[in-house]
Amino acid sequence: MIFDIIKKRRSVFPVQYNDSPIAKEDIEKVLEAGNWAPNHKCTEPWRFKVIQGDAKKRLGIFLSKKYEELDPKPKAMKVKKLQENPQMASAIIAICMQRDPKESLPEWEEVAAVAMAVQNMWLQCTDMGIGSYWSSPGLIKYMDEFLSLNEGEKCLGFFYMGNFDGELNEGKREPIASKTEWITE
Repeated sequence: MIFDIIKKRRSVFPVQYNDSPIAKEDIEKVLEAGNWAPNHKCTEPWRFKVIQGDAKKRLGIFLSKKYEELDPKPKAMKVKKLQENPQMASAIIAICMQRDPKESLPEWEEVAAVAMAVQNMWLQCTDMGIGSYWSSPGLIKYMDEFLSLNEGEKCLGFFYMGNFDGELNEGKREPIASKTEWITE
């Protein structure tokens, strides 16, 4: 049941991943789930770049070097995390958005469509027992130096994926009644 999958969805971080690879067919299924997100005027603004193999190490080196370049007092622990996290994942999907060249709708609608695509991917991962998490570090604004981005395309973050062992905690939410106002007159 979809509601059970929605409630079960969690952020599963790279440090929780094991070394078991994710099959290409499973990654393709996750991407296809993203492809069915709603989007205004059918612009389908999501673009995904799957990073695996040696490219994960290159990504970690790029992120850590860029961080050291930009921060006058880089923290050694953060440098290490930026280098290691990509290598812990079975796959990293760069979440990108291709802006409609005609700008026929507000940019926020295209960002929202990409976010819905990622939510579809996250729910598909949950259903398949794959750990995943959306990371959007400040360094994503420099990803055009690492990725081949088209004109009008930008990176919105990384979708880390990996198999994991163990159980995840149950989620907590405040009751929806505390966030809902009924207007009837």
